[in-house]
Amino acid sequence: MASSAFLPELGTQVVVPVAAVVGIAFAVLQWVLVSKVKLSPEPRRGDGSAGKSGAGAGASEYLIEEEEGLNEHNVVVKYAEIQNAISEGATSFLFTEYKYVGLFMGIFAVLIFLFLGSVESFSTKSQPCHYSKGKTCKPALANAIFSTIAFVLGAVTSLVSGFLGMKIATYANARTTLEARKGVGKAFITAFRSGAVMGFLLAASGLFVLYIAINLFGIYYGDDWEGLYEAITGYGLGGSSMALFGRVGGGIYTKAADVGADLVGKVERNIPEDDPRNPAVIADNVGDNVGDIAGMGSDLFGSYAESSCAALVVASISSFGINHEFTPMLYPLLISSVGIIACLITTLFATDFFEIKAVDEIEPALKKQLIISTAVMTVGIALVSWLGLPYTFTIFNFGVQKTVYNWQLFLCVAVGLWAGLVIGFVTEYYTSNAYSPVQDVADSCRTGAATNVIFGLALGYKSVIIPIFAIAFSIFLSFSLAAMYGVAVAALGMLSTIATGLAIDAYGPISDNAGGIAEMAGMSHRIRERTDALDAAGNTTAAIGKGFAIGSAALVSLALFGAFVSRAEISTVDVLTPKVFIGLIVGAMLPYWFSAMTMKSVGSAALKMVEEVRRQFNTIPGLMEGITKPDYATCVKISTDASIKEMIPPGALVMLTPLIVGIFFGVETLSGVLAGALVSGVQIAISASNTGGAWDNAKKYIEAGASEHARTLGPKGSDPHKAAVIGDTIGDPLKDTSGPSLNILIKLMAVESLVFAPFFATHGGILFKWL
Repeated sequence: MASSAFLPELGTQVVVPVAAVVGIAFAVLQWVLVSKVKLSPEPRRGDGSAGKSGAGAGASEYLIEEEEGLNEHNVVVKYAEIQNAISEGATSFLFTEYKYVGLFMGIFAVLIFLFLGSVESFSTKSQPCHYSKGKTCKPALANAIFSTIAFVLGAVTSLVSGFLGMKIATYANARTTLEARKGVGKAFITAFRSGAVMGFLLAASGLFVLYIAINLFGIYYGDDWEGLYEAITGYGLGGSSMALFGRVGGGIYTKAADVGADLVGKVERNIPEDDPRNPAVIADNVGDNVGDIAGMGSDLFGSYAESSCAALVVASISSFGINHEFTPMLYPLLISSVGIIACLITTLFATDFFEIKAVDEIEPALKKQLIISTAVMTVGIALVSWLGLPYTFTIFNFGVQKTVYNWQLFLCVAVGLWAGLVIGFVTEYYTSNAYSPVQDVADSCRTGAATNVIFGLALGYKSVIIPIFAIAFSIFLSFSLAAMYGVAVAALGMLSTIATGLAIDAYGPISDNAGGIAEMAGMSHRIRERTDALDAAGNTTAAIGKGFAIGSAALVSLALFGAFVSRAEISTVDVLTPKVFIGLIVGAMLPYWFSAMTMKSVGSAALKMVEEVRRQFNTIPGLMEGITKPDYATCVKISTDASIKEMIPPGALVMLTPLIVGIFFGVETLSGVLAGALVSGVQIAISASNTGGAWDNAKKYIEAGASEHARTLGPKGSDPHKAAVIGDTIGDPLKDTSGPSLNILIKLMAVESLVFAPFFATHGGILFKWL
């Protein structure tokens, strides 16, 4: 090589774990700050105010209490009760889900070991290296053992991340409501800090576990970096397979409850959202946490793990791996390390440097988070590319080594990072009720639900155009500059600000729950207005988070696809050959089959929920009058049972497809299936998520009545509002179950194919061998 990296191996061995530890410490600090908002009332002081710590205590709180005309002690006790019910419901669902998922994890770990071990008939002898001709590498049995360990590590990290995120969200929701009495700024900071706990915990723990795994596996593998990083791909498979069940199971849970609560409560009984008389409200609030927090956390962790693994696999067979250059080899981990520090600086802008004083400052503050983190991260990438890479090096490109410069790799990461921002803002334009697309959808409600549905579908299809061009441009530029490695680091660039992205994403469900608690505890209209404003901003940013997840999934699956094609020794994928074309057309069908399964699951679970809610309203005396309490537990049980049962078929479809195609039809057909699923899955995922988001915000636009136009469509209970509620109900499974789960489908099939590639290349294509 002409030169080596400035940052020595020791520097990298310090920078990566320190950045991860700093991220975890920052998450803990945010949690400590949130926990200062007490949910247990303290004895009163002499001035008549409740003894509370933190800003806003004392006289100002006394004034608020008088103004609200509420008994402080009773209200806080009620908050704590509701929060407890939500927390217990979410914890019980996740433990039930994890029992089933744990069983799957055990079975699949055994499959990985058996399939990969059988490549060389469980031989313990060293074998010729796959890429470095003339050298010997560790036996295939070692790859089987270490891939299995990596799979379990990835799965456990994913489950723990999702669970901890859900715990902090259910811990913070009532505290956000409590802070809303002191002003919208205080409530915003509590919700955002809680989201940051999840964002930093997940980004830092994912990085830390991957770093530890690489170093521990390295003790055995020594100089065999090719084998080491091939085994590490199991980490991405573990993370993503858990994410699939988290996303699908959580999505079915939350939407069954949401649809049931809306159809009976808002449309039939004409009572407000989150009204405590509605038996499905607790299940609905639980669903926000298990679907949007635990599911989203696992999803983005899976993307991060897979893009890191794809980049490491390609790097290990490039000059970094061949020449054993440690710092350039860990360039993907250095990007993530700098990302944590960049996001940490960015978070301070939302919580410490600027204070939100008015409702209309919330959404701009969240958008600034995306812009600031992207700008700071661009500088960080430049620094890492200069310090961590030699000036010139070679990258593996389908059998040949392509010469690349360090500035070209910087451009690859930067294009992914900025494409993510573009996708985020396009998503926001199409799903926020501040802009004309959603306002047009709201306006179409004048003539009923049918026109609302037509306008919403058209908006979703149209919203695909710019994100696809952004993804296409990123792929073209990064592939031209640095082949498949460029695409993998572009995906990492898009995910490098994952801590901020997740903080913004988790903020949404926390605010939504805060609003629900305010309604259930009987807070004044003014407090509910504040929590509604927090929730509306969170709704839009949740759509932005889904945009990021889908965009990064497209880049990640392409990078994994490239690594799979190289490992399976396919020189070219020719779509004109029947083997590939049948794969292509079947692969393009899979996202439709998967969407049909998940949507029907939500429909059948919602049907049971609607029947139960109707039964309670019709048979429990005094429920509508608010004298009797509804039976919340039955609704929580219906959602739990339905989601556990219904998540298995879609999960099996995704996990079994690569195995069946690879074994019976071979690697060429499987490459066609992966390409087809990627191309059609991205389109459906973006349009489904944006259609659902637009319908949701069109309903909120009418409900808020903030403009003259919105007031002509309202108020709540008017015919246009009822049409908007129906649109929102149809959009619920699209935006929270099918759409977000599709990005896991395309990533998971690609990473699974990569992990099993040695087996498919050796023993696959049984049917075609017979023909």
